[in-house]
Amino acid sequence: QVQLVESGGGLVQAGGSLRLSCAASGHTFSTSALGWLRQAPRKEREFVAAITRSGAYYTDSVKGRFNIFLNTAKNTVYLQMNFLKPEDTAVYYCSINEAISTLMLGKNDYWGQGTQVTVSS
Repeated sequence: QVQLVESGGGLVQAGGSLRLSCAASGHTFSTSALGWLRQAPRKEREFVAAITRSGAYYTDSVKGRFNIFLNTAKNTVYLQMNFLKPEDTAVYYCSINEAISTLMLGKNDYWGQGTQVTVSS
């Protein structure tokens, strides 16, 4: 059984930084895509970033500000978020899928519990 446990959310002022962590277990990640999606109030869940053996992928609004990286020894994926903006406020979810395209669409079987990120102006 795949389990994804997130941590690291919180409240930060605009321009600040946060690092999210997602500890994964119960799965072999060598052929999978691990990533983050977020959902703001009254909005659809949207793709943020993902990482595969081929590289990292980001939605345009976070390019240059967010960095996703993987610690394979700890089976943990991180999302370093810098220069945060109020529009980054959302619940962030970690997820995994065999296909990056499917992960980006949010059609995933496994999700973390979500962690709240709030950016004040």
